[in-house]
Amino acid sequence: MSFRLQLAVCFVAGTALLAVASAQSSSAPLTLQDAVRIALEKNPLRKAALADIRAASADIKTARSFLLPHLAFSETATRGDDPVYVFGSRLRQQRFTQADFALNRLNNPLPFGNFSTRFAGTWNLFDSFASWHGLTRARLTDEAAKHDLGHTEQEVVFQVCRSYYEALLDARQLEVAEQSVKTAQAIVERSQGRFESGLVVESDLLTAKVRLASRQQELIRARNNHALALAQLNAAMGLPIESLFDLTQPLSEPKLPPLVLNDLESLALTSRPDLKRITAEQGAQRETVSMAKSAFGPQLTAFASWDIDNPTLLAGGGGNNWVGAWN
Repeated sequence: MSFRLQLAVCFVAGTALLAVASAQSSSAPLTLQDAVRIALEKNPLRKAALADIRAASADIKTARSFLLPHLAFSETATRGDDPVYVFGSRLRQQRFTQADFALNRLNNPLPFGNFSTRFAGTWNLFDSFASWHGLTRARLTDEAAKHDLGHTEQEVVFQVCRSYYEALLDARQLEVAEQSVKTAQAIVERSQGRFESGLVVESDLLTAKVRLASRQQELIRARNNHALALAQLNAAMGLPIESLFDLTQPLSEPKLPPLVLNDLESLALTSRPDLKRITAEQGAQRETVSMAKSAFGPQLTAFASWDIDNPTLLAGGGGNNWVGAWN
């Protein structure tokens, strides 16, 4: 690629990035606190962690339901001429008569309909504490999901802060690159004038132009780095990549308090939410093992049902019966 073509490419790329910069100048102001608040509202990773918490809370309700009696209702309509079915349905409807003992009616009955309404209930009275272990496991899983949410929020805040300060630093580097281009351009103009006056040779002018091209290349790189840092910030906040903001947080060196490595390690081992999540998950797995062991223990379940059998859906005139059992 010739020198003039390189300058043309740099000029076109610089013009495009200047258009982007002018569009960013009309963007909304954004402080670091605002960026963190937006990220905690819109970041998809945090939304996923919140969904896991809701699912874990629903699992607690499901596990608790195994400790309570279960009721069921069903409505069944049947019709047929199977001899056994007809015989049993007439008995259930309490409409069996002596004439139904006729051999012809027993062997070749007419089609018969039955509408059965059933209320049933079961209660697991004792399952070797498997239900209690399941409830404890669900609670530990919910605790693990909450710790995972805390860890996710920390990661989101960290990514936002890092991307925000990287964008500020890239903006300062962009300013330095722009000043370098202006300086190199001034040197080229001065070298051009001195060359035309015969004070310098052509090689000096060419050297100045090469330096100008190098500074222009650095300027393009700085603009691209700045645009990339802004895109990373938008991604960390959970916003579209093309969102435009004016970062208003000042770039300054923070003053950190004295830190002791041993104290930091102890604090991390006791406070990190991901470690707490692992501890809760281990407890949940132990409860799963206990549930599996409970399957070898004794079980006691109570069962009861009440049936209503009628010849039609709306009309009465049928019979009802109930049965209760436990095993």
